[in-house]
Formats: sequence, structure tokens, C-alpha cells
Amino acid sequence: MRKIEDHKVNLANDRIEITVMDEPGVGGANHHYAVDVDGSENGLDIYFQNGPIAEAGVNGVTQEVLIAICIDRLRSFQAGPYACRENALALTKLEEAQHWLLSRTRARMVRGVEGTHQK
Repeated sequence: MRKIEDHKVNLANDRIEITVMDEPGVGGANHHYAVDVDGSENGLDIYFQNGPIAEAGVNGVTQEVLIAICIDRLRSFQAGPYACRENALALTKLEEAQHWLLSRTRARMVRGVEGTHQK
């Protein structure tokens, strides 16, 4: 297990602990993260897809899912009283990240390797 602390910048984030709960998989990435919100019941476990869908089935979320949630949240702030340049820049970068991840998936689908460990 290891801790992630890249998010720590203020009182709210300082009190949230992120722990990587498993060892990296075949692709080099971890699949299970625990988020503890200052010891409250509002913590959660995040499980990412583990293994090719054809072999393992859909068994977790993807980066694209979490990015989509963050995009929706920032779009909502930008439509409300908390719109600001920093949110707009973060939103643009998240939309760009989403674009490239989806582009990668589409290219893998065209090559017939999506859902496998093939490159």
C-alpha cells in the first residue's frame, strides 16, 4: 500500500487520505484506491477495470468515467456563481485529456485490439 498526496493544498484536501490498495497489474497500473474523508462515513473505494473486458467482464470504472464526472462538476461551477479563469483552464485540460483517452480507445477499436493486452 502507498499513499497519494498530490491533492493536498488546503484544509479540505489535507484531511482526505488516498491509499493505493493493490499491486500494479499487467499494464503497470493499480486498480483499487481507498479514499478516506477524515475518518467519516463519506469515504469510498474506487475500483478500476481489471483485465480485458472479454476475459474479466466489466468490473470497474475507467479514467474516462472519473474525468467525465470532474468535467460535469466544473461545467456546473462555470454555469453558476463560481465561474473563474482557473476553472475554465482546468475544464479545458480535462476535456483535452478525455479527448485523447477516447481517441486512443477508438484507434484500438479500429485495430481490433481494444479489450485485450495487445498494443
